[in-house]
Amino acid sequence: MQFIRDIYARKQAARQPVISFEFFPPKTDEGLAHFFDRSLPALLALKPDYCSVTYGAGGSTRDKTLMIVDRIQREFGLTAMAHLTCVNSTRDQIRQIADQARGLGIHNLLALRGDPPAGAGDFRPAEGGFEFASQLVAFLREFGGFCIGAAGFPEGHIACKEGKHADWRHLKAKIDGGADFVLTQLFFDNADYFEFRDYLADGLGVKVPLVPGIIPILSGSQIKRFTALCGAALPEQLVADLERLGDNDEAAIQYGIDYATRQCAELLRAGAPGIHFYTLNRVRSTAQILSHLGLAPASPASPARTDP
Repeated sequence: MQFIRDIYARKQAARQPVISFEFFPPKTDEGLAHFFDRSLPALLALKPDYCSVTYGAGGSTRDKTLMIVDRIQREFGLTAMAHLTCVNSTRDQIRQIADQARGLGIHNLLALRGDPPAGAGDFRPAEGGFEFASQLVAFLREFGGFCIGAAGFPEGHIACKEGKHADWRHLKAKIDGGADFVLTQLFFDNADYFEFRDYLADGLGVKVPLVPGIIPILSGSQIKRFTALCGAALPEQLVADLERLGDNDEAAIQYGIDYATRQCAELLRAGAPGIHFYTLNRVRSTAQILSHLGLAPASPASPARTDP
């Protein structure tokens, strides 16, 4: 499999956007079977350049994450990246996980501080563990053999009380420590991404790809819940539009497809190196967005058969 940094370098040289997908590990055996039998093949038919698999709050899906990444690479031939967090892990445990990943041929990791399990309160590092993602990045760089991604926050991290500029300087520390590229948290106002990009690239001299992360809206309640958790803002017009749609989830899904299509088109025109889609393991929205952008084959014929 390829290092993701090389994918970005090659596609940027060819002036082509990198399209990537995020998946999460299904909780049940039935859900996992549906993912591998239906959702994943339909999503991979869209020809992404790579994918990533989340880790779960508190590192709760560690083994399943590595298993899914391994299967995607072996059975589908797609470069896949495992998320890795600092939560509930000592330095020695992180070393063991990294060694296990490398043994499976997993050479791309997204290094995150991570969120504590629900109800656990504020983040506290494990004894002998890492307090900051920048420490995890530096550790993995010293460990060797990995392409390392980091997370960026166009509106600033929700826990950074000093403000977004301070948070962006923290991101610069991750990059200086060895991060090869940055995937951003979801956002809905492209002006936030452009300010973030310009501050880092022009103000701090950052050269690595700063990749916008986009989530298709599925419903008003869903996106309000997500943004409340991560601190992303919803533009007033978007909120008004979703309130007008009420409980009509079908209309909300189509609205989300149209909104994300406009977002992606503007981002790519303005030079974004690609788009990282938070797919939520669903096919329809991502397929239609890429189709509207002219970046993928036609949408799957029967999305209802693939989306849960």
